[in-house]
Amino acid sequence: MVLKAQKGDVVRVHYTGKFEDGIEFDSSRQREPLQFTLGDGQIIPGFEEAVVGMGPGEKKTAFVPMDKAYGARQKEKVIVVDRHKLAQHIKLEIGKKVELQKDDGKTVFATVTEITETTVTLDENPPLAGKNLIFDIELIALVQPTKNNQSSVYW
Repeated sequence: MVLKAQKGDVVRVHYTGKFEDGIEFDSSRQREPLQFTLGDGQIIPGFEEAVVGMGPGEKKTAFVPMDKAYGARQKEKVIVVDRHKLAQHIKLEIGKKVELQKDDGKTVFATVTEITETTVTLDENPPLAGKNLIFDIELIALVQPTKNNQSSVYW
Protein backbone atom coordinates (compact mmCIF):
# COMPACT_ATOMS: atom_id res chain seq x y z
CA MET A 1 0.00 0.00 0.00
CA VAL A 2 1.42 3.37 -1.06
CA LEU A 3 0.57 6.17 1.31
CA LYS A 4 -0.36 9.52 -0.25
CA ALA A 5 -0.65 12.80 1.65
CA GLN A 6 -4.20 13.97 2.18
CA LYS A 7 -6.08 16.63 4.15
CA GLY A 8 -5.61 16.09 7.88
CA ASP A 9 -2.21 14.38 7.51
CA VAL A 10 0.83 15.74 9.28
CA VAL A 11 3.63 15.98 6.71
CA ARG A 12 7.33 16.76 6.69
CA VAL A 13 8.70 18.42 3.59
CA HIS A 14 11.86 19.99 2.32
CA TYR A 15 11.36 22.84 -0.09
CA THR A 16 13.14 25.53 -2.03
CA GLY A 17 11.13 28.63 -2.94
CA LYS A 18 12.02 30.70 -6.00
CA PHE A 19 10.65 33.64 -7.91
CA GLU A 20 9.77 33.27 -11.59
CA ASP A 21 13.21 34.62 -12.54
CA GLY A 22 14.83 31.71 -10.67
CA ILE A 23 16.09 33.72 -7.70
CA GLU A 24 15.78 31.69 -4.50
CA PHE A 25 14.03 33.38 -1.56
CA ASP A 26 13.91 30.52 0.97
CA SER A 27 14.90 26.90 1.48
CA SER A 28 14.55 24.34 4.25
CA ARG A 29 17.50 22.28 2.99
CA GLN A 30 19.94 23.58 5.62
CA ARG A 31 17.52 23.04 8.52
CA GLU A 32 14.92 20.58 9.75
CA PRO A 33 12.12 19.73 7.31
CA LEU A 34 8.98 21.85 7.57
CA GLN A 35 6.25 19.98 9.43
CA PHE A 36 2.57 20.97 9.19
CA THR A 37 -0.95 19.54 9.02
CA LEU A 38 -2.53 19.61 5.56
CA GLY A 39 -5.73 21.64 5.58
CA ASP A 40 -5.05 23.57 8.80
CA GLY A 41 -4.19 26.78 6.93
CA GLN A 42 -0.70 27.02 8.45
CA ILE A 43 0.87 27.20 4.98
CA ILE A 44 -0.12 29.15 1.87
CA PRO A 45 -2.94 27.36 0.00
CA GLY A 46 -1.01 26.69 -3.22
CA PHE A 47 1.80 24.97 -1.31
CA GLU A 48 -0.66 22.77 0.59
CA GLU A 49 -2.45 21.85 -2.64
CA ALA A 50 0.86 20.84 -4.20
CA VAL A 51 1.66 18.45 -1.32
CA VAL A 52 -1.74 16.69 -1.39
CA GLY A 53 -1.39 13.40 -3.25
CA MET A 54 2.39 13.16 -2.87
CA GLY A 55 3.96 10.02 -1.43
CA PRO A 56 7.00 9.83 0.86
CA GLY A 57 10.19 10.39 -1.14
CA GLU A 58 8.31 12.01 -4.03
CA LYS A 59 9.60 15.30 -5.46
CA LYS A 60 7.82 17.88 -7.58
CA THR A 61 8.03 21.46 -8.74
CA ALA A 62 4.89 23.51 -8.16
CA PHE A 63 3.94 26.89 -9.62
CA VAL A 64 1.92 28.86 -7.05
CA PRO A 65 0.13 31.92 -8.44
CA MET A 66 -0.03 34.98 -6.18
CA ASP A 67 -3.73 34.42 -5.42
CA LYS A 68 -2.84 31.04 -3.86
CA ALA A 69 0.25 32.46 -2.15
CA TYR A 70 0.24 35.83 -0.34
CA GLY A 71 -2.28 37.60 -2.58
CA ALA A 72 -1.96 40.79 -4.55
CA ARG A 73 -0.25 43.83 -3.10
CA GLN A 74 -2.78 46.18 -1.54
CA LYS A 75 -2.20 49.93 -1.90
CA GLU A 76 -4.14 50.64 1.29
CA LYS A 77 -1.55 48.66 3.25
CA VAL A 78 1.12 51.23 2.37
CA ILE A 79 0.81 54.05 4.88
CA VAL A 80 2.64 57.30 5.52
CA VAL A 81 2.94 58.30 9.18
CA ASP A 82 4.41 61.30 10.95
CA ARG A 83 7.84 60.45 12.32
CA HIS A 84 6.95 61.80 15.75
CA LYS A 85 4.16 59.18 16.05
CA LEU A 86 6.73 56.38 16.03
CA ALA A 87 8.56 55.39 19.19
CA GLN A 88 11.73 57.42 19.51
CA HIS A 89 13.85 54.35 20.33
CA ILE A 90 13.19 52.82 16.88
CA LYS A 91 16.20 53.28 14.63
CA LEU A 92 14.64 53.91 11.23
CA GLU A 93 16.24 52.48 8.11
CA ILE A 94 14.92 51.34 4.75
CA GLY A 95 14.02 47.63 4.85
CA LYS A 96 13.70 47.48 8.65
CA LYS A 97 10.67 45.60 9.95
CA VAL A 98 8.70 47.36 12.67
CA GLU A 99 5.83 46.26 14.90
CA LEU A 100 2.84 48.61 14.98
CA GLN A 101 -0.16 48.82 17.27
CA LYS A 102 -3.27 49.68 15.24
CA ASP A 103 -6.16 51.82 16.54
CA ASP A 104 -8.21 48.64 17.03
CA GLY A 105 -5.49 47.21 19.30
CA LYS A 106 -4.19 44.67 16.78
CA THR A 107 -0.47 44.33 16.19
CA VAL A 108 0.83 44.33 12.63
CA PHE A 109 4.28 44.21 11.11
CA ALA A 110 5.42 46.62 8.43
CA THR A 111 8.55 47.31 6.42
CA VAL A 112 10.04 50.80 6.25
CA THR A 113 10.13 51.74 2.56
CA GLU A 114 10.82 55.50 2.66
CA ILE A 115 12.03 58.05 5.20
CA THR A 116 11.82 61.84 4.95
CA GLU A 117 12.49 64.59 7.49
CA THR A 118 8.87 64.47 8.69
CA THR A 119 7.34 61.16 7.54
CA VAL A 120 7.96 57.44 7.31
CA THR A 121 6.35 55.20 4.68
CA LEU A 122 5.45 51.74 5.99
CA ASP A 123 4.33 48.75 3.94
CA GLU A 124 2.13 46.23 5.77
CA ASN A 125 1.92 43.89 2.76
CA PRO A 126 3.67 40.55 3.24
CA PRO A 127 7.08 40.72 1.51
CA LEU A 128 6.00 38.07 -1.04
CA ALA A 129 2.60 39.66 -1.81
CA GLY A 130 2.03 40.27 -5.51
CA LYS A 131 4.44 37.54 -6.59
CA ASN A 132 3.95 34.20 -8.28
CA LEU A 133 6.13 31.59 -6.57
CA ILE A 134 7.76 28.33 -7.58
CA PHE A 135 8.54 25.60 -5.06
CA ASP A 136 10.69 22.51 -5.42
CA ILE A 137 9.06 20.19 -2.88
CA GLU A 138 10.15 16.84 -1.49
CA LEU A 139 7.78 14.95 0.80
CA ILE A 140 10.10 13.51 3.43
CA ALA A 141 7.49 11.74 5.56
CA LEU A 142 3.88 11.36 6.55
CA VAL A 143 3.58 11.56 10.34
CA GLN A 144 0.62 9.79 11.91
CA PRO A 145 -0.22 10.54 15.56
CA THR A 146 -0.80 7.45 17.71
CA LYS A 147 -3.24 6.96 20.58
CA ASN A 148 -0.69 8.07 23.20
CA ASN A 149 0.26 11.24 21.24
CA GLN A 150 3.50 9.73 20.00
CA SER A 151 4.19 9.85 16.26
CA SER A 152 4.66 7.08 13.77
CA VAL A 153 6.65 8.18 10.76
CA TYR A 154 6.06 6.64 7.33
CA TRP A 155 8.94 7.13 4.89
